[in-house]
Amino acid sequence: MNKRNDKRVRLIEAADKLFYEQGVNITTLANIAALAEVPLGNVYYYFKSKEAIVLAVIERRRQTIQAQFTSWENQPHKTRLTSWIDFQADQSELTVSFGDWLGSMCQELCKQQGGDISNAAAQLLKEVYLWCESQFKEMGKGEKSPTLALSLLSGLQGVSLLTLTFKDAKVIQQQSHYLKNWLETV
Repeated sequence: MNKRNDKRVRLIEAADKLFYEQGVNITTLANIAALAEVPLGNVYYYFKSKEAIVLAVIERRRQTIQAQFTSWENQPHKTRLTSWIDFQADQSELTVSFGDWLGSMCQELCKQQGGDISNAAAQLLKEVYLWCESQFKEMGKGEKSPTLALSLLSGLQGVSLLTLTFKDAKVIQQQSHYLKNWLETV
């Protein structure tokens, strides 16, 4: 099936773009339908609620992250972590405008107390943390691995916030260089 003609895929892609650029709470099903070029009434054929499309976007982002991790499997563990830093830094121009493509959504959705959406968003960022932790473990960092993973993830999320706040891509570039040097010392 032609991906462009698949209305469900178009709706998920449109929702993903709008959620990133303006936030989940502001985005309406009508906005999503318009961007996807799908009549609003058809949205309910593919998704029973806005919650359902939010969960589909979370799953799409999870698949994107997992595909990225899989593409680095043949690299040494430290290089995988460096690749993750570079992946984040490569998004710097978008980060200046919209924040971190993963952290911003997780932050917004995790403000909800419990529920499927909040849990799925939290799990998304937790998967990144666990992946980082596993890389440090495989590098022989043992009991330090959880702390090192948290430090790396915190550094990347924090610099994304600062890049957005200061509207300066150099912030993430500078911190990425620092984090890569830090990896050499841990």
